[in-house]
Amino acid sequence: MLFLMNDVVFSFDAAELTPPMARDRFAKLSMAYVGELGRELYAEEPLLHLKDPERAKRLAALIINKSPEINAALFIAPGRGCLVDQVQVRYAQIGLEVMGALLQRQKAGSLTNVEADRQVWRRLAA
Repeated sequence: MLFLMNDVVFSFDAAELTPPMARDRFAKLSMAYVGELGRELYAEEPLLHLKDPERAKRLAALIINKSPEINAALFIAPGRGCLVDQVQVRYAQIGLEVMGALLQRQKAGSLTNVEADRQVWRRLAA
């Protein structure tokens, strides 16, 4: 399974997503709680997906476990150490074609935040 975190595509093996111990441990967490956790992480480090990809990947796994239809998340923090309430979050469901194209661009070293924005988030004015 592929998951886009801001402008980085993570690849998951199905076994990584549903280990029994983790499933039981995190079953009671709500999606709102997972989103709040993500906002806290990005308030600490706005480039979490680049600077600590393992933490970002664990966050992505939590999102997938809570809402399997979601395969992309965008966390926007105005700066390191900002208030958690200032971090914006968006979720999306991206088609396999787009996700595959993003992964290929990433493997080629040409996936940028501008390209991810154009393909998925559409935050920048045309």
